[in-house]
Amino acid sequence: MDPAVKSNASNGNGVARGTSNLVLILDYGSQYTHLITRRIRQLSVLSLCVSGTNSLDSISKLNPSVVILSGGPHSVHSPGAPSFPGGFLEYAEENGVFVLGICYGMQLIVQKLGGVVDVGEKQEYGKMEIVVEGECGLYGAEAAGGHQVVWMSHGDEAVNLPEGFTVVARSLQGSVAAIENRSRRLYGLQCHPEVTHSPQGMETLRHFLLDVCGISADWKMQDVLEEEVKVIKGMVGPDEHVICALSGGVDSTVAATLVHKAIGDRLHCVFVDNGLLRYKERERVMSTFESELHLPVTCVDASEQFLNKLKGVKDPEIKRKIIGHEFICIFDEFAIELEKKLGKKPTFLVQGTLYPDVIESCPPPGSGMTHSHTIKSHHNVGGLPKDMKLKLIEPLKFLFKDEVRKLGRILNVPESFLKRHPFPGPGLAVRVLGDVTEGNALEILRQVDEIFIQSIKEAGLYDSIWQAFAVFLPVQSVGVQGDQRTHSHVVVLRAITSEDGMTADWYYFDHKFLIDVVRKICNNVRGVNRVCQDITSKPPATVEWE
Repeated sequence: MDPAVKSNASNGNGVARGTSNLVLILDYGSQYTHLITRRIRQLSVLSLCVSGTNSLDSISKLNPSVVILSGGPHSVHSPGAPSFPGGFLEYAEENGVFVLGICYGMQLIVQKLGGVVDVGEKQEYGKMEIVVEGECGLYGAEAAGGHQVVWMSHGDEAVNLPEGFTVVARSLQGSVAAIENRSRRLYGLQCHPEVTHSPQGMETLRHFLLDVCGISADWKMQDVLEEEVKVIKGMVGPDEHVICALSGGVDSTVAATLVHKAIGDRLHCVFVDNGLLRYKERERVMSTFESELHLPVTCVDASEQFLNKLKGVKDPEIKRKIIGHEFICIFDEFAIELEKKLGKKPTFLVQGTLYPDVIESCPPPGSGMTHSHTIKSHHNVGGLPKDMKLKLIEPLKFLFKDEVRKLGRILNVPESFLKRHPFPGPGLAVRVLGDVTEGNALEILRQVDEIFIQSIKEAGLYDSIWQAFAVFLPVQSVGVQGDQRTHSHVVVLRAITSEDGMTADWYYFDHKFLIDVVRKICNNVRGVNRVCQDITSKPPATVEWE
């Protein structure tokens, strides 16, 4: 469901249209944009993020109460710099919509309304101190005259404000840090309140949204559940059947349980063994489905089909596209078999697509594409064929991972499922760099990964880590094992902490833990003589290696 096309009744995200309680973020390419969305949701307010270059019609159909213009890497003076559509500010004023520009977004407001934005005499990056100059809407009366530490990241600055605007905060260097025009409901922050480096940033957002804009903090997961059940019932006819692609992960499990609640036994789950699963994954997942979830699941062994298609393929994007295509072929075949059995062909396919999947698979403004730089195609977003016969149901499409887990608890999904680390849709294909069919790379990776994960569980660390896994590198190194020279494979261990998978930091293991794990791997996995640890955060790296 595309939130930009639903203007009446419901937007399929737990909020009835017409409640005027939506905060819409227009994305101009900042690495922090998704954090704005998350921080606002943490205030129990629904927020959605769309391209900053969306049409005015698509924005107005969403009927937001507040629009936030995000930061971005561009200068407002750059040729082709992204901007909101013509007539947007007039629309906002006529409809009583509050507008807050953050960093680049503030500079857009200033420039479009006749102010002046220029290259700053002193650029401001990192933690900076600002002074709130007087009573204002953005900070409230009690903040007047006070100092705050904020996170800045800008080279340009507003030097002359449009008519009707006042400066309400400045940096210690004298640069404009916050502006407002209360009568027109227009506000601007040069800093980034959404990042943790701005200690009072959440309070700034809370005060602005709840006290200034009058937004109600009443968005709850229970509302999302009830609304999605309604949406699914309205989408799927009383006699229609639905297929759900189960992977054994949190996302697809919660999606399946949600759809099952809506339509009951007209949901038919299929688990595909694509030959790219972890050690004994198929046996473990099928056993859990039957014993704990009581969902009707058919297992399809398509490992040979997938691996034959992937033979010789090294490009990660092509691998993802092939896997996405083969999955759909399997689902189409499964639908034909069901038709023989039921006398009616299923018309829908359920997938556990999440909001980060959608964001990372979209093209950034000003890139020459239609939106944000595509980081990678997710097989359940960018890898689907255009001629797919089944219609998609993606009930989690606008939720982050932690929100999906909350929804799962309401649906009584077993905690053992909800706490599982994320596993990519393309499976080990994106953890074996290069050709996944070459040699015994998959088998080596399965063994290494199993040792790593079991060691983490035995140490009581599993629930403290967002995701942990091993990677097989297409290189060999010289080693010495059993007094003999070896020329064997290199593997990498990666473990991260995160809230939503959009940003991440590497997990700091105790030195002894790493020594024990490396010893186990080199002593028990034939063909490996070197183990490395990935200590890169996201950004600059992504979570997966491909």
